[in-house]
Amino acid sequence: MAFSVLASANSGTQLVSQLPMTNTRISFAPQARPLSLIGTVKPVSNIGSGFLRKERFVIEKSSSQSETRWIFSVSSNAGPLGTESSAAPEIAVVAPSPARRRGTRSRTRSSTRNAPPPRQVGEGALEISVFDVFKIGIGPSSSHTIGPMRAAMEFVQRLTQEGVLGQVTNVTAELFGSLALTGRGHATDIAVLLGLEGEAPDTVDPDAVPEKIVRIMETQKLHLGGDDGKVIDFVEREHLIWNRGRLPMHTNGMRFTALDESENQLSQHVYYSIGGGFIVWDPSCGTDESITDSASASAAASTSTDGAAKTFKIKYPFKTAEDLLVQCKKHNLRIWELMMENEKAWRTEEEVRAGCVKIWDVMKSCVERGFKQDGILPGALRVKRRAPELYRSLQEAATRKGRLSDPADILDWVSLFAISVNEENAAGSRIVTAPTNGAAGIIPAVFYYYATFIKEVTEDDIVEYLLTAAAIAILYKTNASISGAEVGCQGEVGVACSMAAAALCAVKGGSVEQVENAAEIGMEHNLGLTCDPIGGLVQVPCIERNAVGSLKAIQSARLALRGDGTHVVSLDDVIETMRKTGMDMKTKYKETSKGGLAVQVTVPEC
Repeated sequence: MAFSVLASANSGTQLVSQLPMTNTRISFAPQARPLSLIGTVKPVSNIGSGFLRKERFVIEKSSSQSETRWIFSVSSNAGPLGTESSAAPEIAVVAPSPARRRGTRSRTRSSTRNAPPPRQVGEGALEISVFDVFKIGIGPSSSHTIGPMRAAMEFVQRLTQEGVLGQVTNVTAELFGSLALTGRGHATDIAVLLGLEGEAPDTVDPDAVPEKIVRIMETQKLHLGGDDGKVIDFVEREHLIWNRGRLPMHTNGMRFTALDESENQLSQHVYYSIGGGFIVWDPSCGTDESITDSASASAAASTSTDGAAKTFKIKYPFKTAEDLLVQCKKHNLRIWELMMENEKAWRTEEEVRAGCVKIWDVMKSCVERGFKQDGILPGALRVKRRAPELYRSLQEAATRKGRLSDPADILDWVSLFAISVNEENAAGSRIVTAPTNGAAGIIPAVFYYYATFIKEVTEDDIVEYLLTAAAIAILYKTNASISGAEVGCQGEVGVACSMAAAALCAVKGGSVEQVENAAEIGMEHNLGLTCDPIGGLVQVPCIERNAVGSLKAIQSARLALRGDGTHVVSLDDVIETMRKTGMDMKTKYKETSKGGLAVQVTVPEC
């Protein structure tokens, strides 16, 4: 595991109950010279970005003629950061210059002799595929439904690999943090049961789910791994535990434990659902490998723990938007073309194109299915579906007065497209994560608008739109977060708005600079957006928020296209601002239903 360290000189601070870590060699800026430093540790492994935990540390210097070594130790109430490893973690320390006395002049000479080498283009990039960003699954949540389903399914597969499945008599699933606080409204319990029964998000039949859950509850039996799998006892109050505490690495934690008939533990694994359907094992369980359904495997960083340069599978690695622009200019590529070359690390161009077309077909079908589904959405709020009535009203107006008798009607059509998708998501129907389920309406709504009002779309349009959007998502995934439980709704609706703005700008002929500008505008005006679902349901304010986010995305693209790509705030600046804003945001505003609208509005009794 790698760590990034922000350090500041602060002598005299006492540490309590230090946890010694492996000695490690680190790089440091010339001014990072104090013998004792106090600072913050930021894990940057593939569990996602953001300050996941705050630790105190001391770094002491010891030197020889050949090298400088620093001894690293941590104190924490949450336990060690990771398991011991023969490879020492790589640490970089950057500290401000020691405070100067008032009235004195700095004697620091301008010199680059001890400066660290400049960052290389693509250094620190993640190898993420377009099909990691866009996943076919079911609603209502990527982090609280798709992720837990995949984690439960993988746990059963691991029981088979460990050779203990035949001895299992019961399995306990513990849900922590945000999963416990909003999991019932997000159908996390249902997702876990489906996963334990071998169902996968992209193949499960949404219409068959209610019958399966009724059968499990009535018989109090689970079929591990599928209908022909090992039958075990399942009593909901005993084997499905909602724990409002949190595990150390992420708020969306899960712990699965398998026992034999003598109540002996056969296996236990901890997983985290980190947004967008991505899941990881807890490193303390023996691995830090990311479990995704991706072709990109572990999505490892570009520097190994021994400092050696990593060999990328992808042709044009990029970590930042600046990297992306540099690569596009250097190789005379549009963003989607660069992404296509990277995708060829895992599949042929024909397979990428076919996959993109399939993704769009599912999105388009979801929009159109929502036009026809009347009724009440699940949950205590009893929210009435609005898409069918809105669709009929717009159709009647178009027939009576002409399609766009009022030019502003186009705004209503775009809102309809987004609302339609998110009502389907709230109902647990087939959906495409884009990049999350809570924000799944924006990408399809904006492209459906393009297909309806701009031009009939071709396969090339579909591929350019989705690959461009995926490139922007990768930047957020790499440098910030797409998890509402980690950074609020700015990481979901904000990111989707940014993605859609960039993608629309691209298919309308925007330059790479204009595309980057569109993505920046899309996020800049979603900064600080909280995630406060009423009743823990992905309904209010989530459904309307997708409609507004879609309109913002279109306007962001239009503003960018009216300019020449030059602007004050870069996309990298706004991504870093989003990350910092999310870290500063109070936990109650991050998918806990303990703040904002979630506590202002009373949820009716069921």
